[in-house]
Amino acid sequence: MGQLSLLDSEEKQDYQIEKTTTVRLGTRSAEIPLRKRNKAAIKQLKEIIPQLEGKDILVSQYCDYWWYQDLRLKRLQVQWFDDSAFVLWGTKGTQVRVLGLKFLYQVRKQYYNNGKPYYLLDFWNGFRSEPVDKYYRGGYQCLEIRTAK
Repeated sequence: MGQLSLLDSEEKQDYQIEKTTTVRLGTRSAEIPLRKRNKAAIKQLKEIIPQLEGKDILVSQYCDYWWYQDLRLKRLQVQWFDDSAFVLWGTKGTQVRVLGLKFLYQVRKQYYNNGKPYYLLDFWNGFRSEPVDKYYRGGYQCLEIRTAK
């Protein structure tokens, strides 16, 4: 007979209060629960990516120091590395590496005029002058994934 307890260890993790991250800009600061948003975004991304596997997709990335638009990956395959990174593989060795999943804070789904969805992955590491993780460049990046016509 097992020992009875009020909460299992898994349930206890759900009820623990998450530490917030302090984000500063000049003299102002705010407390943001980045880990909670990151876990929810990764969970949502893991539900979306299997729907795109085997299809042709277009990938675009916009950020302050580089960008590329409509990189075609034919017959998409995905390789996950825990919850820290994943690689989008196409034919002929084409690939897009998404390494900074700890900075993913939101996955958005939007629709074109013809009703086809596209997905926006928002990455954020604080402000440029005050990054949350000082070992990485601060700022905002957006990765757009959509199916090819």
